[in-house]
Amino acid sequence: MEGMKKNGKWIAVAAAGLLLIGGGIGYKMISDYREAAVEAARMERNRESLEKAAQVQEGGMFDDSVESGISVFETVRKRPEAVELTEENAADFITVESCLVDQKTSNISLKFSSQGIPVSDDKYYYLFAIRACYDGIPDDLSPIIRKRKAEEMEFLFSRHFGSISGFLYKYQVAVKVDDKYVPVGSPNYVTNPEGIAFYKSNGDTVSSKKGLLVAPDKVQSTELEDLGVKHAAYNIQMSRILDVEEGDEDGEYPPVAYAYNGKGYLFNGQVMAEYDMVFRTLTEKGIEITAILLNDVTDFPEQAIHPLSRSGIGTAPYYAFNAADEDGMEYLAAVSTFLAERYTGRENGRGVVANWVIGNEINARKEWNYMKHVGLETYVREYVKAFRVCYNSIKSINGASRIYISLDQQWNNGADRNGNYNAKDILDEFNRQVRREGNIDWGLAIHPYNVPLDSPYIWKESAYVKDSADTPMVTMANINVVTDYLQAEEFLMPDGGVRSVTLSELGYTSVQGEELQAAAIVYAYKIVEANPHIDSVLFSRQTDAEEEMAQGLALGINHTDGTHKYVYEVYKYMDTEQKEKYTDFAKEIIGISKWF
Repeated sequence: MEGMKKNGKWIAVAAAGLLLIGGGIGYKMISDYREAAVEAARMERNRESLEKAAQVQEGGMFDDSVESGISVFETVRKRPEAVELTEENAADFITVESCLVDQKTSNISLKFSSQGIPVSDDKYYYLFAIRACYDGIPDDLSPIIRKRKAEEMEFLFSRHFGSISGFLYKYQVAVKVDDKYVPVGSPNYVTNPEGIAFYKSNGDTVSSKKGLLVAPDKVQSTELEDLGVKHAAYNIQMSRILDVEEGDEDGEYPPVAYAYNGKGYLFNGQVMAEYDMVFRTLTEKGIEITAILLNDVTDFPEQAIHPLSRSGIGTAPYYAFNAADEDGMEYLAAVSTFLAERYTGRENGRGVVANWVIGNEINARKEWNYMKHVGLETYVREYVKAFRVCYNSIKSINGASRIYISLDQQWNNGADRNGNYNAKDILDEFNRQVRREGNIDWGLAIHPYNVPLDSPYIWKESAYVKDSADTPMVTMANINVVTDYLQAEEFLMPDGGVRSVTLSELGYTSVQGEELQAAAIVYAYKIVEANPHIDSVLFSRQTDAEEEMAQGLALGINHTDGTHKYVYEVYKYMDTEQKEKYTDFAKEIIGISKWF
């Protein structure tokens, strides 16, 4: 009987302990985390009595039950903390670890984590697929998937939404609070569109960094081979591609029809035949091609021009790309995908474009990327949308393609005072926004022209050119400022590497003397050769341009009539074994006894 009493006492204590647990939550999850927090506190108060009950027990039948009770207690006690959402913490509540497309399944995986669980109307995280043109979650948009909240999460879903590519979307995690969807964390784009690319190569790596803005009428001549050109820049203007008029279908070059995302597009057949010839010829010559996509004025379609740019039509050569509405975004995606498909893979007979520059000197808002003046963050955000559309479209076709943002030499020169933006400010904000929405392998195409522009004297000291990150201007005398700046951790590529830098436009005038022009080009090229973070320099240009000469800028290595300048032979040999013979003259002009 005494043993029965002891066991009976144990049974009563153990049952009471288990009742405290079982009566509160049993062995199932509490759906409301506020209740869970209260329950955990109550259980903490009773933990000691439960453990004492276990100590009193002397080998009775309830060993496992007591252990189970303690195990459930530990599970509840370790449950993630419930956190109230505020305006301050919502934007960074979750951390997106990755947003990747799987090459085999073509599904997208979005993984994220958080410290704690947000308090909301229910137990779910919701995922929204938002078209790239929108800011925030549109009121009429429904989530594509929901999943029970945890601190470590993965959403897995198809990369296709009907006929629309998932690469034209950004993905936003949200919770429901007061029956409204509240974003937690930043939206993220797929960061590896190259994962589904059929092409993953641009061919053989070229042997030199020497490049040129080529003249269309000289592409089929032997001059490029004679000069040893290894990189060529060529402009692609939107107006030329999209200029298709009724009746063109009956001409020698009928429009090129193209289907994209369930819609049909027409591109100018004659213009495309020109690009085909140029890119095919350059590829056959072993020259790496950089195509510069420019958004000039076009009558059709109007949606190619950003809505905030249309009021200024006629005031600038180039305008901001339109990825601010669905029509513009889809047109831009169609154009960039069409071009990538057409100029990828040698077997198509049209050549391979390895590098794509999106726009021209976008910090020079008034001249080269016109948009109504807005704050820096808004201005960059509109460019980032367009850049993402082009990047995802091109990289999903050829994973080896490199995509560049374009800036000029006005690094920190107070350009904002005259309605433009400093290149450094644009670069900082562009990098911040891209990293926040998913880091990608973007590159920088910069134009480090001299100061003043019509001076070839790179080597002369200038108050505008300093060897520090606060320099007003960036020229070839201090281009290392840029490549050093890009080596900071926050600027590195996803794999930790330093970003590709190309000097996609750079030139020196011969107005003050042809030997002086040649010395400047040699000096610039020596700097490029010595800098491991610069991939190429594309000198502007092969032949003088009349419109530039009116400004004192005779930048060509040929005169307008095609005859060679002094720099022709210098350019030809400056990266060869005979370079000393053709470049040593420059040392005396510059005032040095040896190169760096």
